Amino acid sequence: MDAGLRRDHTIVDRLRQVGWKERDALKAELLAAAGEWSNRDAVLEHLETAKKSLGLEVRWEVDEVIEALTPEPEPEPEEEVEEEAPADPNAPLKASDLDLVFDDPRGLLLHKSKVGNRWFATQPNPHTGQPQTFELHAQEVDQLKRQLAGSPYWVLGAGAAGG
Repeated sequence: MDAGLRRDHTIVDRLRQVGWKERDALKAELLAAAGEWSNRDAVLEHLETAKKSLGLEVRWEVDEVIEALTPEPEPEPEEEVEEEAPADPNAPLKASDLDLVFDDPRGLLLHKSKVGNRWFATQPNPHTGQPQTFELHAQEVDQLKRQLAGSPYWVLGAGAAGG
């Protein structure tokens, strides 16, 4: 055992034998002796091993020395969080941005945007038969709601038939 660690070990042995009133002075002596060593890891390892054979109260004192010798981890640099700009209610939408609110098997589908109050209709193109989607104006939405009121094709839970 190295001379410095032997001295630390002697201080730990003395700490074990003294009463609680003398422990603070010995703890300060142990901290000063341990702080002189450049190989702090070896000192910490020695103290960890030594405390296993100590009573609970003396172990607490050694734990305080270990905590004082253990370097604080450097805090992680905080990443700058960019605030999200409010969603543009008129931005182009994807299919995932829409909720189906009306599904007529003859071909008319009505979708409402999840954000904002935009409505879209999808129906087959009369010339090609391919579905085409277009945005509805507020008055068109109101007119469709009146025309389709009571229809069994409103999607349950979508809550769009009345509003």
